[in-house]
Amino acid sequence: MSNIMFNRLITFLVFGVYLSALSVMAAPHGFGAGNSNFGGGGGFGTGATGATGAKAGTNNAATKNTGNNNAAAANGDPQTSLTLDNRVIATGFKLDGNQVPAAGQSASLTSSNNFINFCLTSNLPITNGKQIETGSCNPAPIGMIPQKGRMPRSKFTSPKNLATVKANTKFTVTMAITNMQTGVFVNAAANYFAAPQQLTADGAIIGHSHFVIEKIDSIDSVALTDPTKFAFFKGINTAAKNGILSADVTDGLPEGVYRLASINSSSNHQPIIVPVAQHGALDDMVYFTVTKTGK
Repeated sequence: MSNIMFNRLITFLVFGVYLSALSVMAAPHGFGAGNSNFGGGGGFGTGATGATGAKAGTNNAATKNTGNNNAAAANGDPQTSLTLDNRVIATGFKLDGNQVPAAGQSASLTSSNNFINFCLTSNLPITNGKQIETGSCNPAPIGMIPQKGRMPRSKFTSPKNLATVKANTKFTVTMAITNMQTGVFVNAAANYFAAPQQLTADGAIIGHSHFVIEKIDSIDSVALTDPTKFAFFKGINTAAKNGILSADVTDGLPEGVYRLASINSSSNHQPIIVPVAQHGALDDMVYFTVTKTGK
């Protein structure tokens, strides 16, 4: 090959490389995050291809992050997570109940997130396990609810209704109870209303009872009583024996007429919750008289 032809070939090759470089520089190129490479397709992208690569890479990264987050949630403890799990969202809470209106029926408050931040709607302090006499807002859920056939039943066996008791003399209150695991009584000063209602393995409410005696004007009195005033109150923190709860009124009571009532509660002192609105009384109440002679 002559020198002239060789020089022309070199010139042609150099010119071709120069044109290729110009075309690359003129076209915009993007960097995507996919697969740890530039561009979603695993290499350099130019123009629209580069933008697509960048978008694909970003989407891949977002999908990966979402997957990682889901994996973390799945592997974590839902009882310590601060995130509401989709599996426990009650979709019915979105409805106010008036989809089919009825006379005297009120619309319910609604929520799409299980009312998790409901206490932000008031100026009340969080209950936080305390007995706050000025009022509070409690964020703990209601919890487990027994089946209809496991609703608690209770009946005083002593003193019986309309009985007479001797004044200022020790006597024992007894009450039959079933469908409850009694004697579970948490710290009322630190854990009041601080946990949901729980059930035993066979579906009974876990909790305890209380006995309260109030003095009234007469056996046929219709005057309203004051719940802040009572003659005797006892939380029963022991389990029933053969289905019977008991408490001693050690000093007895002065002469008068009294009303005795039970307050059956879940373990954290909240009123027991049952599955149906229409049901018989879950507590019992009797009236008795205290006289000097007990007759």
